Amino acid sequence: MTDTMERGGGISLWRQIAEQIKSDIAGGVHAPGDRLPPEAELATRFGVNRHTLRRAMAALSADGVVRVDQGRGTFVEAGRLAYPIRRRTRFSEIVSAQAREPAGRMIAHSLDEADVALAERLGVPVGALLHKVDTLSVADGVPISLATHWVSAERFSRFVEIYAETGSFTKVMKAHGVGDYTRRSTRITARPADPEEASRLALPAGATVLITENVDVDPDGRAVQVSRTRFAAERVELVVEVE
Repeated sequence: MTDTMERGGGISLWRQIAEQIKSDIAGGVHAPGDRLPPEAELATRFGVNRHTLRRAMAALSADGVVRVDQGRGTFVEAGRLAYPIRRRTRFSEIVSAQAREPAGRMIAHSLDEADVALAERLGVPVGALLHKVDTLSVADGVPISLATHWVSAERFSRFVEIYAETGSFTKVMKAHGVGDYTRRSTRITARPADPEEASRLALPAGATVLITENVDVDPDGRAVQVSRTRFAAERVELVVEVE
């Protein structure tokens, strides 16, 4: 089947293709998470060359409608995940509440010495050993955020072992006697993703990441972790809740 594109009517072919694919998605032809037909098949359907089709896909990707995974294909994105910023913020709870499957894994770990800024935020001496842990969080297999966390290596000695086993910060905290923790402060900024972030989050070059920098505390108000999280802006909307 070939869709007839209007030629010479003032609307570029790639834009017509993008709008037709959006219409297909809205009409349920392609559901969130579905892989679109191969490039050659779509080019034949619309009667265009691959250059025109790729421009349409690039526009859809920039709008957050589809996700292009090199070597795997082009997939329909789910709607943006509403991510509330509140006193008690848990990735797994937020994702599960929106009928998606959360998962996370550690991608890097090192022992660092606390600089002046981290020492002040965590309430430890300058030079104290910290676990620095990088994690990747996904929803339904789609990368949502890339985060760097710092915690006291003395207080949370088994941090890496327990997180690697469970993928849960809550379980790490409980194993070290911290029954609960809440958000003391959050700072939000945005910028273009750097090459590593774009690769980890499966984003096109130049895509925007939303950044939260936060400090979490235990019930006694003592800092337990400092985190810097980079969210894929096309997949997440941050919602600041006043409590």
